Amino acid sequence: MAEEQEQIPQAEGEQQPAEPKRAKVPPPPPVDPAQRRAEKLAQRKRKAALRRAYRQRLRERRRQQRAQAGGQVAPATAAVPKEHGRKRVRQGVVRSAKAAKTITVEITIARRHPRYEKIVKRTRKVHAHDEHGEAREGDVVRVVESRPLSRTKRWRLLEIVERAK
Repeated sequence: MAEEQEQIPQAEGEQQPAEPKRAKVPPPPPVDPAQRRAEKLAQRKRKAALRRAYRQRLRERRRQQRAQAGGQVAPATAAVPKEHGRKRVRQGVVRSAKAAKTITVEITIARRHPRYEKIVKRTRKVHAHDEHGEAREGDVVRVVESRPLSRTKRWRLLEIVERAK
C-alpha cells in the first residue's frame, strides 16, 4: 500500500490534469441605504422574536423545575428573593482610627508561591465603616465586604477579635 501512495514522477512533455475551474460568483448588486436599513430592521425583529420565545421557554422550564423541587407552583408574577454570593470576611489589624466612623485595616495574607514554593506575604489596606467608633489602633478586627459606602469604603466592621494592649 505504501507504493500506491507514492507519487510517480511525470515524464517530460506530459501534462498534469488541470483542476476544474470554478465559476466566478458575481458580486451582489449595490443596495441603497434605505433598503439596507429596512433589511437590518427586519432581521433585528426576527432575532428579537426568537429571543423572546427562547426566554419564555426558559422561564417555563425554570418554573417547572421549582415546582418539582418545592412541590408547589409559584405564580409567574411572584417575586423570587435574590440570593447573592457569600460576602468576603477578612481579619486584620487596625492601623488608623482617626477619621469619624472609619478605620483603616491592614490585611496580611501569607500564601505559598505556586512556582517557587516560598511563603509570600501580601499586605493590603482597606477602609472599613465603624458605626459606633469602637475600634482603636492595634486592635485585631474582622471586616466584611459591603456595598460602597464612600469613595474608598467597601467594608464594614464585623467584630473586634482582640483589643490592643
